[in-house]
Amino acid sequence: MTNILIRLFIKDYKNIDNPIVRENYGKFASIIGIVTNLLLFIIKIIAGLIFSSISIVADAVNNLSDSASSVVTLIGFKISGKPADEKHPYGHARMEYISGLIVSFIIIFLGLQLIISSIDKIREPQTAEFSLLSVAILIIAIVIKLWQCIFYRNMGKKINSMTLVATSVDSRNDILSTSAVLAAALITRLTGFNLDGYMGALVAILIIISGIKLVSDTISPLLGMAPTKELVDRIYEKILSYDNIIGLHDLTVHSYGAYKCFASVHCEVSADQDIMVSHDIIDNIERDFLTDEGIHMVIHLDPVVTNDEKTNELKELVKGIILDISPEISMHDFRVVWGISHSNLIFDIVTPYNTRLNDEELKNLISDKLKDIDEKYRTIITVDHNYVPNSKDC
Repeated sequence: MTNILIRLFIKDYKNIDNPIVRENYGKFASIIGIVTNLLLFIIKIIAGLIFSSISIVADAVNNLSDSASSVVTLIGFKISGKPADEKHPYGHARMEYISGLIVSFIIIFLGLQLIISSIDKIREPQTAEFSLLSVAILIIAIVIKLWQCIFYRNMGKKINSMTLVATSVDSRNDILSTSAVLAAALITRLTGFNLDGYMGALVAILIIISGIKLVSDTISPLLGMAPTKELVDRIYEKILSYDNIIGLHDLTVHSYGAYKCFASVHCEVSADQDIMVSHDIIDNIERDFLTDEGIHMVIHLDPVVTNDEKTNELKELVKGIILDISPEISMHDFRVVWGISHSNLIFDIVTPYNTRLNDEELKNLISDKLKDIDEKYRTIITVDHNYVPNSKDC
């Protein structure tokens, strides 16, 4: 069903790497959400008022909030598709996350309002009328929400949209809440115990929990999330596959929304290599990343002395000391200024944020171990922090 709708209403639907096509996917999904949720709201609000059921009314309002959420999502996809301009040189793609955040707060607010209404219903219960029509309406609503859940999930996966995937989860929660309302109606009918207010409160709590989860999901990319280890490993493997690249470090990745990825990294090359050759290699890597991965890569060139045996031996010694301290710590940019009374060992280390030692403790520990080997060794250490560990960082 989803694929049929996509083929009918989305032009050039196979070209999902095209930002315009992706925007059309998002807008189409939002329009479907607006229409179906409004339909559910109208059906449920009529049924809830006719049968005096606060839980059905609560479920109806939940569908209205879903419809409003789809409107915000539609606006978000429209704005996020705008190209970069003078004020926003990285584009507007993060508007998709902002629209998701707005939706989340709307859901939480409505959930709080429904809890108040449900508590009033618990304090002063009113007999909810039961009929096969109300049961049929709830069953139809569950079926529609199940279709919605599958539709949003498939659309979200196709265009890699966290907002649509989160909306799919919200639809799944609606299935649970509507099922709870249906169960309350049946239990009340069979036992005579009025669960209407309690189920209304349960639905409201599910709405709030869903809203809080959506806040967490949407605020993280706005704050700036660390890239996945899979992406970092893929970047390392691709760069190290080029000839004459000795190593890399200080990788940073910034996402400004779907297909708006920017990265920077330091690449090590032999200091003896012609600078024009090294520069040509770097240019090729940057161009290939943009073409193959859609990543705007900026590379800093680090020349490394490779033909000094004494320096190389000392470098391996320092790497061994660091490895003994923690296998998660790595080193780069190692160089030595040899002297008569003392020699300066200058290098950077990369440590994850959860290392048990703070920066100063770590530097002092490495310095002490080197002085135990030779008191002439003095260290100048810069500590960097890596958000995604990578075994190839040395």
